[in-house]
Amino acid sequence: MTRRSSSVTIRDVAKQAGVSVATVSRYINRNAPVSAEVAHRLDKVMAELKYMPHAAARHLASRKTRVIGLLLTNMHNDFFAPLLNGAEQVVRQHGYNLLVATYHSDSRDSVPPPIGPHNTDGLLVFADSLNDEDLAKLHEIEFPMVLIHRTPPASLPLPSVTVENKSATHRLVEHLILQHNKRRILFLRGPIHQEDSYWRETGYKSALEANGIEFDEKLVLVGDFERDIAYMALNQFLGNGQHVAFDAVFAGDDDAAIGVINSLTDKGYRVPEDIAVVGFDDLRLSAFLNPPLTTVRAPTEIVGRIAAERLFGLLKNEVSEGITLLPTEIIIRRSCGCNS
Repeated sequence: MTRRSSSVTIRDVAKQAGVSVATVSRYINRNAPVSAEVAHRLDKVMAELKYMPHAAARHLASRKTRVIGLLLTNMHNDFFAPLLNGAEQVVRQHGYNLLVATYHSDSRDSVPPPIGPHNTDGLLVFADSLNDEDLAKLHEIEFPMVLIHRTPPASLPLPSVTVENKSATHRLVEHLILQHNKRRILFLRGPIHQEDSYWRETGYKSALEANGIEFDEKLVLVGDFERDIAYMALNQFLGNGQHVAFDAVFAGDDDAAIGVINSLTDKGYRVPEDIAVVGFDDLRLSAFLNPPLTTVRAPTEIVGRIAAERLFGLLKNEVSEGITLLPTEIIIRRSCGCNS
């Protein structure tokens, strides 16, 4: 008894025919020859399993769009401008166009991704804009992808480009502790499913532990890497006048730090005299805030550039580079209490 075609995958065909997934994909796409015996066997197995090849798998090799896609979770803040710049430079150099769209993986049941095999030749996937299941389906049809600011699922050998978060956050929080004697450091979490957020929280906790400070969940707010959300979260925290005492804020990223500084100012606090504030990313405007923001400089434009280069490597059938982890550095300015 055969299964319904909707549940049959390219892996099922490969297993029953005794060949690799890559061989099945080559035969479906007609982008490399297979022997007559293998072709006959594949035709027979696909008929028995009632397997209908995905449209993208049938046409991917022959229908080139000369478009590269960049899928983002949102474009609400200034973080994305250098990322777009870096990717667009490489895409333009190769004579392609860059198509940018936003998508949330939690909407996948009602709305399909706006960009993918049907309108691009390859995809740059930011953070959690696609979930593991979506990535697996695209990988199964050998659609070229490079992940940005996330590592691939253990089962998928996808290249990724990201930045070092944990050590930089540890050192920045430790700077507040050792140089400015801060002991009650408020932490603003980023998006719960994003790796950057996870590793920054890990660095925050490790700095506290290394300096004998107990982690206090009451000093954790949700900032979501968004200035408006951070502003409202801190306003609510400060609102009733009975909040837990704190003397510094690690805002998660620079955009949230802007919201934090605005909230503190509105509530009559001085930065850094009353409360020190630090961020992460080093946005272009961070040096021009009042006070200028102490932060971690992340090579965001370089991330975009390297990710695009990796994707064009895949389009040329070059070997994947695996995970690329770029270094970050601490930038000291006045918001932490230093005179710089």
